[in-house]
Amino acid sequence: MRRFSIWILLALLAAGTRAQGELEATTLPFIGGDPERGRLVFASCRSCHYTDPRLGHGNGPNLHRIFGKIAGKQPGFDYYSVQLQAAEFVWTPQLLYAWLENPMQATPGTTMMSNGVPDPGQRADLVAYLQQVSMLEFAP
Repeated sequence: MRRFSIWILLALLAAGTRAQGELEATTLPFIGGDPERGRLVFASCRSCHYTDPRLGHGNGPNLHRIFGKIAGKQPGFDYYSVQLQAAEFVWTPQLLYAWLENPMQATPGTTMMSNGVPDPGQRADLVAYLQQVSMLEFAP
């Protein structure tokens, strides 16, 4: 499996954004993962993040349908770091995969208390899980 460096993420962020705050399309390949294994990887994330939209935000923002959202801008979550509040990139599976390698290095000053998911396979599984759970509909 190809390992993406934090420097690729930083290069993506430095590449510029559209006026609407969307990250320019990239040719960065993404290697799919297994959502069931990703559910297990997500276990450590559950102390701060929820994927069920009915639960709202925890210590971190709710991650339901995170893809396509501008980083640091979820309504109702007021605890983003200054760096993420100023971000103008859109979460894509590829970007989240790269960012999760080491969030504290990717976004110095972040309030996310995580060393990330250094294992590329586990990261791919986690992203696959978030993609799967984001497609689920929840009853009101």
